[in-house]
Amino acid sequence: MADDEPQQVHVVFFPFMAYGHMNPTLDIAKLLADRGVKATIITTPHSLPIITKAVEENKVGSPTGTVYFELFKFPSTQCGLPEGCEIVNQAITIGMVPNFIKAVGMLKEQLEQYLEKTRPSCLVADMFLTWTTECAAKFNVPRVVFHGTCYFALCAQEIVRLSTPYKNATSDVEPFIIPSLPHEIKMTRLQISEDLRKEELTDAKKELDLIKESELNSYGVIVNSFYELEPDYADFFSKELGRRAWHIGPVSLCNRTSIKDKAQRGNSNDQDSSLKWLNSKQQDSVIYICFGSMTQFTVSQLHEIAVALEASKQDFIWFVKNDEDEKSQEWLPTGFKQRMEGKGLILRGWAPQLLILEHEAVGAFVTHCGWNSILEGITAGVPMVTWPGFAEQFYNEKLVTQVTKTGVSVGARICSMVPFIDDLVKRDAIEKALRDVMEGDEAREMRNRANKLKEMSHKAVEEGGSSYSSLGAFINELKASPCLTSLLL
Repeated sequence: MADDEPQQVHVVFFPFMAYGHMNPTLDIAKLLADRGVKATIITTPHSLPIITKAVEENKVGSPTGTVYFELFKFPSTQCGLPEGCEIVNQAITIGMVPNFIKAVGMLKEQLEQYLEKTRPSCLVADMFLTWTTECAAKFNVPRVVFHGTCYFALCAQEIVRLSTPYKNATSDVEPFIIPSLPHEIKMTRLQISEDLRKEELTDAKKELDLIKESELNSYGVIVNSFYELEPDYADFFSKELGRRAWHIGPVSLCNRTSIKDKAQRGNSNDQDSSLKWLNSKQQDSVIYICFGSMTQFTVSQLHEIAVALEASKQDFIWFVKNDEDEKSQEWLPTGFKQRMEGKGLILRGWAPQLLILEHEAVGAFVTHCGWNSILEGITAGVPMVTWPGFAEQFYNEKLVTQVTKTGVSVGARICSMVPFIDDLVKRDAIEKALRDVMEGDEAREMRNRANKLKEMSHKAVEEGGSSYSSLGAFINELKASPCLTSLLL
């Protein structure tokens, strides 16, 4: 179907400007373009190169389709941000997140002008952009929410929000059971959002309520997951929580034929050195360690990790961010690099994560439990050591360690973006987790379970698979009715 035919389905994507949100958005757009849908991503001039380096004339090709980009001017300086600060990760570094959120909200007028002009079939907008539901409704455009996490986390978070089971715990560290879920899932008050567990109505609580309200008023939810991974929670989300949803993942598998695409995800720059080093290692012998773009560690915590890695006697490849505190080598034990020569590799900056995880030498993944990373580990069939920090990461950890049983916890205790100096995960606990995921009968069983999930994940996105069919159902609904607003009733 030609792009200029008015009956072609046109889906517009509006991701939140953060690395973990933009990458899967591009993947979903590619998947739709490959199925004959016109896909457009709204972004800003300085965030565009981060989404893709393969841009030419405002569009990027995929195997059978084209993903287009619509650039919005980002009011950085109007909100007190430095010129070009258009990614939330940058705002976090300079301590100006409120300014960034204000700037994002000021994009509302540009969005309304664009929707009025183009009248797309659907707007897929990030969970944080709650105001887009109202904007889309003004022009009879259905808004679909993209959360960027799994069914399990969506279900558990909503039950915790609605039933507040943490209030029954007698202390911050006493486990409580999340009621109504298909499995018995235990957490502590410290493992849920600090704002959520406060008695007063905080700004964060208000924002969470707005997110859920806009979700309920939207046409539905797109989930980057596959049915076979969490069938109980896919059903719970739709039947018990009453949400319309389409599971279309793992969306990162749309990159499986392109080494270039895999290497460029997240602006990685160490492809050659890391893969060349891995080529010298035996199958399933290396632990890959990466904590994403936003996790912060103290120098003391980095030191504990290094000591534990050496004590575990496991080969490892460890990507460390280029933050100022981490540039100094003080956190490395004396003589560490010399002793680890040939056994461990420490690199800085962004990792070509998909390529590393898929390498046969990688036998385990130490992860911060961001959903993109968890899902990429699943598609590679790699068992995990879970080290959650904030957001929904502690829920994702429970899925891995308690439901799929493809990983072990390192014992992180507090849900917070800011690391607590007195909340150190000690070297012995880290070493034990590293050994548990690499050695012994349970490690082999975890690897077998992980490999089965890998096979299921790949089948899910193939023609006839659960995610392929779910995406097809979503497209067919858009084809069937140019105006879906009435279906919200």
